[in-house]
Amino acid sequence: MTLDRAASDRLVHDPAGGLPRLLEIMARLRDPATGCPWDIEQDFSTIAPYTIEEAYEVADAIERGAWRELEGELGDLLFQTVYHAQMGAEAGHFSFASITKAISDKMVARHPHVFGEESRDKSAEQQTRDWERLKAAERADKAEKGTLDGVAVGLPALTRAVKLQNRAARVGFDWPSTDEVIDKITEEARELNEARGEMTEAEVFEEFGDLLFVIANLARHLKIDPEAALRAANAKFTRRFKSIETALAERGKRPEDSDLDEMDALWDAAKLREKAATAQLLQHNPADEAQRRMAEDQQKLAEDRRRQQQIQQQQ
Repeated sequence: MTLDRAASDRLVHDPAGGLPRLLEIMARLRDPATGCPWDIEQDFSTIAPYTIEEAYEVADAIERGAWRELEGELGDLLFQTVYHAQMGAEAGHFSFASITKAISDKMVARHPHVFGEESRDKSAEQQTRDWERLKAAERADKAEKGTLDGVAVGLPALTRAVKLQNRAARVGFDWPSTDEVIDKITEEARELNEARGEMTEAEVFEEFGDLLFVIANLARHLKIDPEAALRAANAKFTRRFKSIETALAERGKRPEDSDLDEMDALWDAAKLREKAATAQLLQHNPADEAQRRMAEDQQKLAEDRRRQQQIQQQQ
């Protein structure tokens, strides 16, 4: 329903306006006559990168435990959904109401053991089989015939690799154990190392992609989220390199004034300090530390199970 200007103004400036307020703000921003010129010019393709960026900022806030920031980041991500919904309504494709109906219908249909008459007393294996049956029916409705149909092309490459491999594994196309995956990584790395001097740039590019794909498969077999593992490695690198910069600054130097030998020695020193700090925690109260690690392991297992369920729901 379109509001007159006075009603629209009241809603836009109402702190308790909730979701209707946000939807009205978006409609006003896109108004061809009185809206924001930048917002009016945007389309799905120009807004999509911002949507991806906001999703990563949500993940970053969660990773850092920045809960106050997370509230704002979730708002930014919600605004992206509202933005796409407004453009969809303008083009006659869909609306915010149809979006919420679609996801509500999907969640109810995918959880008959919660919203229907099916029993909740199921094993994890039975729940997985039920998911596969429901998703297969959904893909059939979308005319998705192939095993790999429906895996979004725009996903981060490592995430998409794992999803593709999960789909293939469901029909039996998978290595039987982690050992074969590691053997394949060794083989691919050796071939790339031995032949890179004879390969064209395009061939090196392709072989390196193959190696990354197999490494993603190793993460899948180890039940590791490769994106999360790489983010942790990035954080560790950042932390240790900042330690190098701090140590150099104490010597009146910057990284560009140093050399590899000096920075490598400072890196090793930072690594040793981190290990010593961890060892000190263990020595201070090993029983508490053991309990803490056990609790963390249990939490990680629970998070892994939850993440796998979410991945299954999204596929």
